[in-house]
Amino acid sequence: MKALIFIACLALFAIPTFAQSDVPAAPTVEEIYLARDNGEGKAGEQVNEFRTNDVPIYCVVLLDAGGKVTVKMNFVAVNVSGVKAETKVVTASYTTKAGQNRVNFTGTPEGKWTPGRYRVDLFLDGKPAENLEFDIKSSGGAVNSAVSGFQPTTPRPKPKSTKRPN
Repeated sequence: MKALIFIACLALFAIPTFAQSDVPAAPTVEEIYLARDNGEGKAGEQVNEFRTNDVPIYCVVLLDAGGKVTVKMNFVAVNVSGVKAETKVVTASYTTKAGQNRVNFTGTPEGKWTPGRYRVDLFLDGKPAENLEFDIKSSGGAVNSAVSGFQPTTPRPKPKSTKRPN
């Protein structure tokens, strides 16, 4: 009888052991950062602040593993003049393939950005993962390089009249 109880207990504790599998853990966010364009249509160096003429803005997501996951980015207006708080300005989603651990999103407005405070909300397979707040500041009278060398001409004297007497 003791042997039968021992075998029953052994079977009960062994079942969970057999039920475990070697399913890899879902990828998580290792790093998220924002970047300006590098001049070649790709994400450049990481920055924390932008100007209204920084178009596009890149959101780079590095995952800790290369498993399949759907990464969603919401670009949200937090405190932007003329825009209702928590308005999604840009939304994009991408499902990685096996071996991919980097996702690049871009945000592009119609024209220039409106100055203010923004946030990127990141989701992995529909679950909140990370968020990152940043500012877009006015270009503040930056001089266009095409006219930066322009020098106003010196005023000239009024030309003499060439009118003939009657």
